[in-house]
Amino acid sequence: MGIDDLTHRRSSLSPSLVTTRNDDGPPGSQSPYIYGLYRHLTTNLRWDVKVVVPSSQKSWIGKAFHIKEITKGRYYYPKEPDGMGEVSSTSRPLNEGEVAEWVLLDGTPATCTNIALHNLYPGQIDLVISGPNLGRNSSAAFAMSSGTIGAAMSSALSQIRSVAISYSTVLHPTPNELFEPADILSGRIIEYLWNNWGKDVGGMRNGEIDMYNVNVPMIMELLNPEGIDVHWTHMWRNSYGQLFKAVLTPNATSTMSDVLKKGPEVAGQYPQESEPGGDISNTEPATLMFKFSPDFQPLITPSIGSLPVGSDGWAIAKGHASITPLRACFAHVDHDPAATGTESLGILKL
Repeated sequence: MGIDDLTHRRSSLSPSLVTTRNDDGPPGSQSPYIYGLYRHLTTNLRWDVKVVVPSSQKSWIGKAFHIKEITKGRYYYPKEPDGMGEVSSTSRPLNEGEVAEWVLLDGTPATCTNIALHNLYPGQIDLVISGPNLGRNSSAAFAMSSGTIGAAMSSALSQIRSVAISYSTVLHPTPNELFEPADILSGRIIEYLWNNWGKDVGGMRNGEIDMYNVNVPMIMELLNPEGIDVHWTHMWRNSYGQLFKAVLTPNATSTMSDVLKKGPEVAGQYPQESEPGGDISNTEPATLMFKFSPDFQPLITPSIGSLPVGSDGWAIAKGHASITPLRACFAHVDHDPAATGTESLGILKL
């Protein structure tokens, strides 16, 4: 999310109804890419796009659903040039300068996908595009925690074609001139996948591949006339260690409520009131406090020799875009099961 996701009705070689979502929320500093891809799909590819996204940042939440909270929604009206817009509690006609009506849900990316498919647009969606996420979602360590991939997997489990897209941050800050070529490349990849969806005898939907995970590195080579190579890949099986660090407390009077106020996007993960069965009261003193503070450098900049050739991590390190076919069970699908070794690097010619 960042499903974001794009959904469409299958009626021809191009989708007629598309829904987009991410895990980064509406356009802003934490979600800089969703509006650009939306405009490319609607203006250049002429796809009919509906947008349903979390109302705030929901990264690293995987395929979680809100099951106790009431998921509330509002309407969002993006404007040119950056998608920033107004929020309304009720649907209304577009005002001058507004380009569309989107839906914001106070839920996880996977929650947004399911509600879009079964409540907001039941029976109308053929393809879900989750993203573009701010940052990579390559390798098992990131993919297993990704809200963007979780949203696409939620769609796949509803037997709807889905593509997760992530824009891998390489340059700091990412130059704005890379946004449009990344959107164009992503559009070409999505359109190719839609028209050439792969087969998988173990797939849940008519022997098709459940979903694809796409990573586009945000590098200056995107500006070259020939662009960058696109590779079929498998997922790099890596791992992580410590993700949290202890937060020192000045005294033992801090409460669970204090912890929640300081934590990143965790308030919705705790019950709002005590229930039978041992739930911890927010007013109890909290002497154990931890903050999400991972060191991702070894995962983002590993030595090239440590990366399996043909993996998504290898592709990004080499400056290539990657397409990884996935089953909705955290297991990748080999594009060419009969091929082995370096002869099957599988460059895709768009």
